[in-house]
Formats: sequence, structure tokens, C-alpha cells
Amino acid sequence: MLESLIASYGYVAIFVGTFLEGETILVLGGFAARRGWLTLPGVIAAAFAGSVTSDQLFFYLGRRHGERLLARRPRWQPALARVRRLLDRYDTLVILSFRFLYGLRNVTPFALGMSHVSTARFCVLNLIGAALWAVVIALIGWVIGEAAEQMIGHIKRYERSLMAAIVVAGALLWLWHTLRARAAARRQ
Repeated sequence: MLESLIASYGYVAIFVGTFLEGETILVLGGFAARRGWLTLPGVIAAAFAGSVTSDQLFFYLGRRHGERLLARRPRWQPALARVRRLLDRYDTLVILSFRFLYGLRNVTPFALGMSHVSTARFCVLNLIGAALWAVVIALIGWVIGEAAEQMIGHIKRYERSLMAAIVVAGALLWLWHTLRARAAARRQ
């Protein structure tokens, strides 16, 4: 049952999950590819597409409606200030690697849209960064699956528990980050 659900909706779930934030769903996708439920190239392609689509959308929102949207979301101010400081020093590196900076993934393309970075430059660097991120994170999921197989031996009876544990850990990490960001916004 689990295998057929993953086979039917796995790539769509990876696309949607990486569109929204996605490290956890991509690790799970890599794990599912290791188990043979999905293909690793398919997981990487779905993650790449979801990430690029999301980042381009946020870039264009920042470019077109940045100040107006920022006025309605004061909680974004601390993260945007941090991104702007990073952009002043390392703009190319920030564009290539922001997906790896937890908590800044969604706000960075928005900030980039509000910055001096040209649309063409962002598009090219965004494609490169998304490809790198999709490969690295999917491979982490693959390695976790391989390590779990070696540690547990007959992982078949534990795989659902392991996937559930990864989902719970990811949700808890997201919740912790969200609560921390809200507390920081309230202090300011």
C-alpha cells in the first residue's frame, strides 16, 4: 500500500514539498529512490522543478510587489535584513547556496527580487543552485536509506517507522524554526 502510494504520487509530493520548503520531503524522496519505489533521477528532477518554480515566483513577487508585501509581513524584516547583509558581501554565493541556509530559503529570492540583481543573472544562478541542491539533498536521502539498510539489516519491517521518524523530525525542526522566528519578530 505505502509503496503504491509513493509510486503514484511521490514525484508530485516532491514537487509540491520542494515548492514550499522541502528538505525533508527531498530526503524522503532520496530514501524512496534507494528502496526502489522511485528513481533517483526522477526525484532530483521533481525537486529541481519545484525549487526553481518556487524561487522564480518569489523573485518576481519581490521584484514587482516587494515593498507592498513587505509592509504586510513585518515578521520577514529580520530575515530580509540578514539576506541583504549577505548580498552586500557575497551576492553570487548567496544566490547559489541560499537553499542550504535553513530559514532563509523562501525569503532570499524575495529579497533578491527587491535588490539590484538582474533577472537574467538570478535565473541562471538559480538554475545552477537548484540543480546542486536537488542532487545533494536527494543523495543524502539515498545515503540515509543505504545506511539504514546496513545498520538494520532487514529494513523492510522498519521502513515505515523510519520514514515516519524523518517526517516527524522535519516537522519538529520546521515548528521550532517557525516559533523561534516569531519570538524574534515579537522581540523586535
